[in-house]
Amino acid sequence: MAGETTDGAGGSPATGPVPGLEEATALVAEARSVAVLTGAGISTDSGIPDFRGPNGIWTKNPAAERASNLQVYVSDPEVRRANWQVMASGVWDGARPNDGHRALVDLERTGRLRALVTQNVDGLHLLAGTDPDRLVEVHGTVRRSMCLGCEVQAPVEVVLERVRAGDEDPRCLDCGGLMKRATVSFGQSLFPGDLERALLAAATSDVLLAVGTTLAVGPVNMMVPEAVRNGRSVVVLNGSPTEMDELADVVVEGSISDLLPTIVGAESRPDR
Repeated sequence: MAGETTDGAGGSPATGPVPGLEEATALVAEARSVAVLTGAGISTDSGIPDFRGPNGIWTKNPAAERASNLQVYVSDPEVRRANWQVMASGVWDGARPNDGHRALVDLERTGRLRALVTQNVDGLHLLAGTDPDRLVEVHGTVRRSMCLGCEVQAPVEVVLERVRAGDEDPRCLDCGGLMKRATVSFGQSLFPGDLERALLAAATSDVLLAVGTTLAVGPVNMMVPEAVRNGRSVVVLNGSPTEMDELADVVVEGSISDLLPTIVGAESRPDR
C-alpha cells in the first residue's frame, strides 16, 4: 500500500504510484546522515487531532487555545483550573505511537539519524523508542510539568494526582510558583539550546526530512531554509501542501503512517 495512492483515510488503494515517493526514498537511502522535523500530522493516526484543522483541538475548543497563551494562563485562575481538569481527565492517555513514529526509530537504528526535532508535545516519539539524546522536543511535552518560578520539571502525573485529589490550581511545592505543563506557550521562550540544535542538524545533515508539518510555525520552520543555504537536500512528506514546498527537492503528499516507512527504508515488522 505504501507505493499506491489511497481514496481516503482507511480507504482502498487507488491506481497509480505516489508522486515523489521513489525520489524521496532514493534521497534518504543515499544519505549518510538525516535530520528529521515532525509536526502534528505524524500523530493524527494515533488519534491526536491537529490544532487548527476542521477537527482541530483549538477549532473545537477555543478556550484551549487561550490556555496556550502564557499571559492569559498566568493572569486567569479559571483558565488554569479548566486546563488542569482537561489534563487530569486523561485526554492524552490512550494515544500510542503509530507506524510513522516507529519508522523513525528504525531509521535511528541504522545509525544515520542526526537529530529528530519535533513540534509535537505528545511524547509519542519517546514512547516509540527514540533515543532522548537525539530528540529535540522544541515545544516541550505534556508528559512533564514545570514551575514558572523556579523552572523545576517533574513527571506531570505527580501534579495530576494532586488535581484529582482536589487541588484545582496546583502550586510548586518548592517555591510556591505557578505550575503548568512543560510545553512552550505563546509568549514563552523556547527552552535554551533547542533551536540551535535544530538548526545545526539541518545545516550539517545530508537530508532534512520534514514530516507532518505545514512549516508555518517559526522559528523551527527555519530548519528548511537553513538546510537549503548549506546545500542539503530537503524532502517534505505531508497530507497537504506546505508553506515551503518550493524549497524542497521532493514533496510527497499522502498518509504519513503508510508512506514514511517506505521513505526511510523501515522493514515491516510483526508488531506494526
